[in-house]
Amino acid sequence: MLVLVVVLGAAVLHATWNAMAHGAVDRVAGLALFELTAGVIGLLMVLKQGLPPSDTWGYIVASTVLHLVYLGGLVASYNLGQFSQMYPLARGTSPWVVAVVSIVVLQQTLAPGVLVGVLLVSTGLIALVFIGRPGRRQVPALAAATGTGLTIAAYTVVDGLAVHKMPVLTYMGWVFMLQGFAMPLIVVAWRGTAVLRQPRRAVLSGVAGGAVSMVAYGLVLWAQTRGTLAAVAALRETSIIFGAVIGAVFFGERFGPRRAIAAAVVVAGIVLISLD
Repeated sequence: MLVLVVVLGAAVLHATWNAMAHGAVDRVAGLALFELTAGVIGLLMVLKQGLPPSDTWGYIVASTVLHLVYLGGLVASYNLGQFSQMYPLARGTSPWVVAVVSIVVLQQTLAPGVLVGVLLVSTGLIALVFIGRPGRRQVPALAAATGTGLTIAAYTVVDGLAVHKMPVLTYMGWVFMLQGFAMPLIVVAWRGTAVLRQPRRAVLSGVAGGAVSMVAYGLVLWAQTRGTLAAVAALRETSIIFGAVIGAVFFGERFGPRRAIAAAVVVAGIVLISLD
């Protein structure tokens, strides 16, 4: 039950920082500020935790690269499509991919109820996208969001393996420090130093968003040391429900009865997972 509560709390925080990123006037600059903040916090953690075990650098580098690709996909998705559609598709693609990898590659055993729950969560989340009847013009946005979802699945598997080989705070510190300093450098190389000259409000939002994203990520990493990878991945993506509500309340995006039904399917999946 503790794992369930922790992951659902992380889901709320995750939806919050994604909404902050979507709501930024300059989304690229906003994510750069998020990551820079996370990088500074990660550096402080690294100074306290020290070096990771020598045989775990591959996990740290792989997760860092995958997170950078994920952030690029996130920016593309949010620039091309609606938050209430792109966020569910990106996050909803991940759980079933993680479940397949967990069973086939990692040879983890999932109880039938958990497996059904994971599939229900994914089905409900992806339904939230297509209820909006995206047209042909949104194909690039859908492709970007799907690619982002596959990247999420990839780093979820890497993270799930890594946290069993080193302390969570050590892993978290190194990944956030590396990606947190790399992202702003990539943005500056792409758009020049002018991108860093943001108004005070944007800077404060970036600092807050970076801190929130780190807390959300840390809670999920801790949960991955206590529960099965597929179940945690599915529960984490319930952030989409909170994201859909945020999209409706703050961005004026329609929720409607059909999305409410899709949300109910997700809740049913959560119940099945939590009963395991």
